[in-house]
Amino acid sequence: MLSSSRRNKIANNPNERGNQACLWFGTAIASSILIIGSVAHAETDANTNSLKPNDAGLKKAIVEDHVNAKTGSQGLKQNSSVPIAPSIASTESALIHKINQDLQELKELSADNKNAQNVTSVSQLTDVRPTDWAFTALQSLVERYGCIAGYPDRTYRGNQATSRYEFAAGLNACLDKINEIISAGLADKVSKEDLATLQKLQEEFAAELATLRGRVDALDAKTAKLEAQQFSTTTKLFGQAIFGLQTRFNNSPSIFGAKTPDNGTNLTFGGNVQLSLFTQLDQRSALLTSMSISNINTAATGNNGLNNSFTRLGYESNTGNTVVLSDLTYRTLITDNFAAIAGPLGVSPVTVFRGPDRYQSAGNGAISLFAQRNPILNLGNTTGGVGFDWQIAKRTSLQAVYSAGNPQTATGNGGLFGGNYTLGAQFVFAPVNPVDVALYYLHSYTSNVGTTNTQLGRLGTGVGDDIVAINSAGGALPLSTDAFGSTVNWRILPTLNLGGWVGFTSSTVSGLSGSVQTFNWMSYLTFPDLFKEGNLGGIYVGQLPKITGSNLSGNSNVPDYLGNPLSATSGANSSSQNAATTHVELFYRHRISNNITVTPGLIFLFNSGNRVNSDTVTIGVLRTTFTF
Repeated sequence: MLSSSRRNKIANNPNERGNQACLWFGTAIASSILIIGSVAHAETDANTNSLKPNDAGLKKAIVEDHVNAKTGSQGLKQNSSVPIAPSIASTESALIHKINQDLQELKELSADNKNAQNVTSVSQLTDVRPTDWAFTALQSLVERYGCIAGYPDRTYRGNQATSRYEFAAGLNACLDKINEIISAGLADKVSKEDLATLQKLQEEFAAELATLRGRVDALDAKTAKLEAQQFSTTTKLFGQAIFGLQTRFNNSPSIFGAKTPDNGTNLTFGGNVQLSLFTQLDQRSALLTSMSISNINTAATGNNGLNNSFTRLGYESNTGNTVVLSDLTYRTLITDNFAAIAGPLGVSPVTVFRGPDRYQSAGNGAISLFAQRNPILNLGNTTGGVGFDWQIAKRTSLQAVYSAGNPQTATGNGGLFGGNYTLGAQFVFAPVNPVDVALYYLHSYTSNVGTTNTQLGRLGTGVGDDIVAINSAGGALPLSTDAFGSTVNWRILPTLNLGGWVGFTSSTVSGLSGSVQTFNWMSYLTFPDLFKEGNLGGIYVGQLPKITGSNLSGNSNVPDYLGNPLSATSGANSSSQNAATTHVELFYRHRISNNITVTPGLIFLFNSGNRVNSDTVTIGVLRTTFTF
């Protein structure tokens, strides 16, 4: 937030206001575009609808935590030629959150600043009549010295109470104006009576005038120091650090028809840090560069690894304690209602589609990856491309994105159009004021070449049944997938949100006949400002992505391979998972200060792995988030 001294400097310095306006507008670009938003993001504007342009549209939307979508599926790209680290989803949210706070304060300041308007004639003050006792005095000050200001509505509001400091500020303005007149050699223009009156007023308000001048001197000194030590005139540095303490209690998932103890139950402690540089290029464009480093890994090994996509946490990421580039995007407002984004890193459906759910932040929202957002939005695990956000009307908008998996690779499964890609569009609307609805469609192609275990056909979401085909003979299984989904959020009260989503995918495999389908759903209740402003409680209940039908040829059906009972009608060539994993998540985010939150949470998974006889999995988490 802006300090009081900073507010005063901006209020009295038009250039400073212009610089702040540029920063604000660039921030709006970052948040609008990418919607730039979601993420989730309307937590900074809990009293408005995140999808309405007049409240939180292009110029007020908050950036979605664009990197978090990659978190769950990062492990699938271990052999990729360029490491793409899943970064902290909420880092950009926190970044834009902070800037938008300054923006709101700047807007309020701007409004206050407009409350003073110089007048050249007392007749311009509509509430001062010639019969008023003050008319003559005001007329003298206005017409002789020009040191009286009225309000924008051409009123003076003389019957409104004022403080001694406010009067001293006006007196100081008159003293400065008269000093200018005298310095210009026009002392004869100032009457002795006025000088005598001002001298008496100076003596009467000496203490207040000294205080005001002392504040100005202190502000000038601080401003000079800040300008001398500033990092950059165009770039701001933001960051987020997450410390995670997490464990799974002992359990035995059912795999290949037998129960095997989970070997990933150690109590672990790790961190996930992201630093972001927000560079203002001009009033309508900006460059976002982010770097991350992390070492949080809760994955099991061996056959138990099949359950990793069910237990992955939203802030979980492991770059091997190596700093990696996680975002490099250019964002611009082409028109007031149309924004575009392009970049080799950080462009995907997650960063371009607006999210009705206001709390999709990995650092400050739900604790599991599944509860971050609809898993189909992670489809393809793509990284770079282009997108746009178009505010069609007051309550409707359209976003679209094309994103490639390895846009930087010139050979093989790479390039902007030569390998994996995701193409998608989302239509969002607000049928009534407290309700936001998003409808989205995605088409994805994943070659599954260059990943660990290429014989596995993966969707790339990293959540639930992400493996949808198996080639027991070896060799890659390229997938073409169509996905459909919807997210709805109803803000029942300022302190209560109800929402949820559904997601469906249908995939075909190159070289095989048949198809495979998955389905997932989630419902949630969130409680903003629970017990204290800035806190958040959450209850999430849903079904992780489950293979609901698979009739691929060549014995490639995953449910059959895992030892599920065969279909009575089609044998090994037609099957679905024999159970559905129910996900129950409870968490409470407690705000220690403006920059520190602590979130304890519990997750329960019933029928883990979408297989009967699996033990219930219990996950405990204590997440601490620092933003700066």
